[in-house]
Amino acid sequence: MHPEILRLMNDQRGRELRTRAHQARLVKMIRSARRGRDLASVADEFVLPPVPDYVDGSFHTDSAGVAPVDAPAAQHAA
Repeated sequence: MHPEILRLMNDQRGRELRTRAHQARLVKMIRSARRGRDLASVADEFVLPPVPDYVDGSFHTDSAGVAPVDAPAAQHAA
């Protein structure tokens, strides 16, 4: 086959492969966008459980510099 014809066929094949890859990327983006939209409505219903401030599971709101009276460290130090 003539080298010019081979070059043109390779160029055409390359364009077709790039077009196919671009279409596949678009499909992935559309699918992920649709999934993200569905998850957004579910994510609004999720409630984060409270996380304890200390290892013993208590929820103290005292200032950081003052040790609370009912903390286990304060009880064992006495």
